[in-house]
Amino acid sequence: MFRFPALEGLPPYLFADLAARKAVMVAEGRDVLDLGLGNPDLPPPAHALETLRAASAEEASHGYAFTDGSPELRQAQADYYQRRFGVTLDPRTQVLQTIGSKEGFATLARTICSPGDRALVPNPSYPIHRYGFLMAGGTITDIPDTPDKAQLRAVDEAAAKSPAPIAWVLNYPGNPTTRIASLDFYREAVALAKKRGLLIISDLAYGELYYGDPPPSIFEVPGAIDTAVEITSVSKTFSMAGWRIGFLCGQAEVVAAVAKVKSYLDYGTFEPLKRAATEALRRFDESCPPLRETYRKRRDALAEGFAEAGVSIEPTPATMFQWLPIPKGEEGGSLGFADRALQTEGIVVSPGIGFGSGGDGHVRVALVKDEPVMREVGLRLARLYAGH
Repeated sequence: MFRFPALEGLPPYLFADLAARKAVMVAEGRDVLDLGLGNPDLPPPAHALETLRAASAEEASHGYAFTDGSPELRQAQADYYQRRFGVTLDPRTQVLQTIGSKEGFATLARTICSPGDRALVPNPSYPIHRYGFLMAGGTITDIPDTPDKAQLRAVDEAAAKSPAPIAWVLNYPGNPTTRIASLDFYREAVALAKKRGLLIISDLAYGELYYGDPPPSIFEVPGAIDTAVEITSVSKTFSMAGWRIGFLCGQAEVVAAVAKVKSYLDYGTFEPLKRAATEALRRFDESCPPLRETYRKRRDALAEGFAEAGVSIEPTPATMFQWLPIPKGEEGGSLGFADRALQTEGIVVSPGIGFGSGGDGHVRVALVKDEPVMREVGLRLARLYAGH
């Protein structure tokens, strides 16, 4: 009998069970709308696709690649930070390309975490924020997911206990909660992290999907780069989810350590993909505004569908998700609601408990269908609120 230590301590992956039930319904010929996974249905920018086509035709493009990303791609990421946030990054020492944000986070966790080390992770939060440390042998201390004094107090109290935590995860705009942090919150977080000797891991994967004021980077706080790293991705910013290109930026010692670990594990990303991502980053201000507008219209259509059925929801402020409160008194919590949505309305949503116990009062709805469909989704989901 074989043992699999990497799986020990991991809870059941709830999304896999939902996917299996969806597959059964599809096999039965039933119409199912899948809004559970944040899988962009929109194409990447045309200029990036043209760069990809041209680079793929070059014979020299098909060999092993740089583990840390091409110099041009790292420079494009540094330039993006300068133009978007007014932040200066050294592309040689403070920018590392990863094989998507999940791989970047997981490799970072295994780089900094020894068995028994403790990380502070918001509850709810994107699963890799928790599982990355658990699979590295670490332990998790839950903290509030709200970017406010409550989280700061919880971190300060947790950091005063032994063993002292090694890292503090932030994720704004949040997946799944869609919350946005203010620059004032980041200022207090940086000061607290320095006081307690914590590495802040800021997940900014949804930094370009917002519908009000632009979310800040933690690096806009002077001195933050001494105690923080930030993770970004092209997946949602440019509808390149399958390309698996992300970045780890910030604290130079941490970036170098993760780069060294990666040098033992992978040969980086297909060269044409890197060239296309470079072109996308260079022209982010062309492609991001229309992408935001598309998601904003879908968000509004979903809210309109709910409103037509007499149910009011608060439109999401950021990301490509609606974090939807379930009806009060819902039997079975978010799993029960997700199951009802699938069985009675043919709609797949993500149960909030899959992101942590703190998410059990919500489900996550991905804005991955066009406006008429999102309006219909609102109408159909609103029926599940009848009688509550």
